[in-house]
Amino acid sequence: MDLVHVGAALAVQIVVILGACRLSGWLVGRFLRQPRVIGDMIAGILLGPSLLGWLAPQAQALLFPIETRPLLQFVAQAGIGLYMFLVGLGFRRAHFHLQAGSAIAVSLCGIIAPFLVAVALTPWLSGMGLFGPTVTPFEATLFVGVAISITAFPVLARIIRERGLGGTPLAALTLSAGAIDDAIAWSILAILLACIGADGMIAVRALGGGGLFAIVMLFLGSRLLAPLARWAEREGRVTPAMLLIVLLLFGGCAWAMDMAGLHAVFGGFLLGVAMPRGILSQGLARRLEPMTIGLLVPIFFTVSGLNTQLTMVSNLSLALVALAILAASILAKGGACWAAARLTGQDNVTALAVGALMNARGLMELLVINIGLQRGIIGPELFAMLALMTIVTTMMTVPAIDRLARRKGLGGPIAEGPDDDPAARPVATPGAA
Repeated sequence: MDLVHVGAALAVQIVVILGACRLSGWLVGRFLRQPRVIGDMIAGILLGPSLLGWLAPQAQALLFPIETRPLLQFVAQAGIGLYMFLVGLGFRRAHFHLQAGSAIAVSLCGIIAPFLVAVALTPWLSGMGLFGPTVTPFEATLFVGVAISITAFPVLARIIRERGLGGTPLAALTLSAGAIDDAIAWSILAILLACIGADGMIAVRALGGGGLFAIVMLFLGSRLLAPLARWAEREGRVTPAMLLIVLLLFGGCAWAMDMAGLHAVFGGFLLGVAMPRGILSQGLARRLEPMTIGLLVPIFFTVSGLNTQLTMVSNLSLALVALAILAASILAKGGACWAAARLTGQDNVTALAVGALMNARGLMELLVINIGLQRGIIGPELFAMLALMTIVTTMMTVPAIDRLARRKGLGGPIAEGPDDDPAARPVATPGAA
């Protein structure tokens, strides 16, 4: 296939992807009262070998020819990098100063319990050949721990915002715990990626370079970017020139993390965290969110779906493994966070709400398992099982919060509609900027 035909095929793919995601999002919102991100996840899987490739393999191969896969993968990675930049913009430093003791306890329990479960599960999963052939038991355990412990921080921000809970103790506790939790989980994943398949010096270089970059961005980034923020304040908006500068910085940060041996998404995330809050961050979010959430993230879901073959979980033994992973993930994450909230003085309904919110994994989990598949840490069977766990735990969140709301009045019902995407507008939580 020549370049002209590759471009034409990619255009057709984008139209099909956006149409399928929009339709699926409307259906799950209308009949299941689920946010649109669930529809995007399901649409990506249905366009892959799990359904379309199973029912009409020739049509699926014609729609997604092998020659377009690298370009589609590139677009997906660029989109997820921008998404992580928006997630970084949504992190509120002030959350760490509110209900700090309870938040730290919840976040640590939400990390420790999943890793203890990973220690128990990994030998069983390794015995079934679900990891890459060169992955050590320690590396496999680290990855399973990260996969179970990750939290979809933007899901928390979106649900809390839509329920009018911004500024409440539940919001402060959950958002603080989610931020700390994900920071720890991503740090562990970064260490794993630096060490996997590498000799000692390469790992040291990756950790040293990545660590130095993170320190500079977290402690000096806001100062270095302050002139850009002052420029935005003078103009009263984000101009095209400012947007171009930020996109160049984004590309440079992604390149730096990739050259260090880590994943490029860490660069975008750290740039988002370091970006000064105010007109600059608000304007960047308004300009980048429609394209990122509306176009690029659905492409990422489809690429994930092309890697997900649920038909691999077809025999009883693999189905039991998938159920065990799901049950262990819910108990280790949701149960541990509930227990920590109760032990630090929260009432039972609030603690249950904290556990339900922290148990949602969403797009963050899909990003983690895609990285694991790309690096050869996990095989396609385990990828499919973890993708199923992601969808189920994310779908559990909204009904659980609705039920708790009726018991205690945590807030009004979550608004339905085509734009009800919990990953959208991660910086739109009241006061986030």
